[in-house]
Amino acid sequence: MSHPTPVLRRSLLVLALAGLSAGAWAQTASRTATTTPAAAPAPNWPSKPVRIVVGFPAGSSPDLTARTLAEPLSKMLGQPVIVENKVGAGGNIGADAVAKATDNHTIGLMINGNMTIAKLLNPKVPYDPIKDLAPISLIGVSPLVLTAPVNSPGATSSEFFVAARNAGDKWSYGSPGVGTVGHIGMELLKTKTNINPVHVPYPGYPQVATAMVAGDLQLSMLPPALANAQVKAGKLRAIGVTSSGRSPLVPELPSMSEAGVNGFNLEIWNAMAAPRSMPQPIVNKLSAAFSEIARSPEIRAKLFQQGWQVVGSSSEGLANRIKTDTNLLGGVIAMRGIKAE
Repeated sequence: MSHPTPVLRRSLLVLALAGLSAGAWAQTASRTATTTPAAAPAPNWPSKPVRIVVGFPAGSSPDLTARTLAEPLSKMLGQPVIVENKVGAGGNIGADAVAKATDNHTIGLMINGNMTIAKLLNPKVPYDPIKDLAPISLIGVSPLVLTAPVNSPGATSSEFFVAARNAGDKWSYGSPGVGTVGHIGMELLKTKTNINPVHVPYPGYPQVATAMVAGDLQLSMLPPALANAQVKAGKLRAIGVTSSGRSPLVPELPSMSEAGVNGFNLEIWNAMAAPRSMPQPIVNKLSAAFSEIARSPEIRAKLFQQGWQVVGSSSEGLANRIKTDTNLLGGVIAMRGIKAE
């Protein structure tokens, strides 16, 4: 990963002064990821059905991923695996249910916001992602795509950013809500390009795309499948994907580096987590299981169709990703003064 820019270094200092140091969170994550709870697992674990809690509705991307993983996990563990939707607060209601579970048979599929910046965005969130959740496995990652209306100014990406800078706050951008990666990512882009569009929150990405096509917005970061469909239909223009290079999910779309924005690397992801109270041997067993399942050709293909580039990491790999994203996104939150509504 590239070294933090001067802007991000200053933002992390702000976090430290506010008593919410992203670095401190990251160090806590690194330490607690390897902490073994005193309780020993039952020798016959799992002794009953395993529950995967999803904080989003049926049919949503996290729900589809959980259900894709549930069947092969059930076969591997020899017990039913039940997906339970606990919807609300951007997935934080489900994450809180996982954090407070004590039966050693409850885990959760979460998005990155639930496992990194939830408490930074809103101190009233009832769980602490670092202290209350144990990383199991990073399942999949995906960049977003910086998009604009098809008739936006500038023949090239560089000319487009010049037009955006000249427009100042007369332009606006959409996201699925305050504190989402689509929101924080755009705020990060503003610091790197000196553009200043105004944030307009929407209920979800489909509504953002509709507003873009209608000309109500001049910028947004959309999931690859949604963005690419609109680009191919000639309704939107792709400026660049937010990963460090081109994404295998949409290899035909340029990277942000190709668009003239260097050092920009931002992805959404989903992951499996357990309550911190779950004995470490069980967490290790689940980590190995999910890594094997996600990387199998059949499941890899299914997740790719859902818009995910499969990782299937170890618990340590997920802890490292939590550390990186808490530093990056937490710095932007502090610098831009972002608070969940």
